[in-house]
Amino acid sequence: MADRPLTLMAVHAHPDDEATGTGGVLARYAAEGVRTVLVTCTDGGCGDGPAGVKPGEPGHDPAAVALMRRQELEASCEVLKISDLEMLDYADSGMMGWPSNEAPGSFWRTPVAEGAARLAELIRHYRPDVVVTYDENGFYGHPDHIQAHRITMAALELTDLTPKVYWTAMPRATMTRFGEAMREFGAEMPEPDSAEAAEIAEIGLPDEEITTWVDATAFSDQKFDALAAHASQGENIFFLKMGKERFGDLMGMETFVRVKDTTGAALPENDLFAGLR
Repeated sequence: MADRPLTLMAVHAHPDDEATGTGGVLARYAAEGVRTVLVTCTDGGCGDGPAGVKPGEPGHDPAAVALMRRQELEASCEVLKISDLEMLDYADSGMMGWPSNEAPGSFWRTPVAEGAARLAELIRHYRPDVVVTYDENGFYGHPDHIQAHRITMAALELTDLTPKVYWTAMPRATMTRFGEAMREFGAEMPEPDSAEAAEIAEIGLPDEEITTWVDATAFSDQKFDALAAHASQGENIFFLKMGKERFGDLMGMETFVRVKDTTGAALPENDLFAGLR
């Protein structure tokens, strides 16, 4: 349809991932009239419960946590002006090596073909021009992030559509600044030893491998407020301690690696929709 709006689909693992990695682009492109579709693969039930209670501790109820996180996710979507929220509602698998990885219904245990078939239906329905997800390592090795990558790439193969496809990425220089900020605003974090520092650095990419730099600084307040909607999750607290100005300075530029493209748009680029408008 000629009047169909440009559409961005972001495929994320848990409630709150949409804010940390892509909150800026979701807010920016929504403001530009792009239809923004968020697919959240798990229910977030392995997240923190009330008062920070962790999975496996007394008082942690995964079903109650999942409900709370669904409400937080809906609030985040309101802040970011996300057009459409789709939840696959697989059980949160927890961190790599947790017993929950192998629990019945966990996302990690779900056959890739099953998840891909469900996501392919959504791709056919929304016909996104751009799809964003994680790299093969799920950015930092989380099983649900890895699985989100796997089902996304498999789902795209099941359709006849050719969207631009991006993986979230972070320049190593930004990773260094990120680590410094975490230590500054999270007093309990020790200075990493040389082995830990090297491991952290490996999460990021050399600047020259980043293909796409999207300046969403003007929308960093929305990104901050979207994260604040997920304030039940302890890992977000240090972001909120920064205050909006410092947060925008650190988190305003969102960076990606373009892995599929039929537009021929030149690289590096500063717009996920380069070549499409």
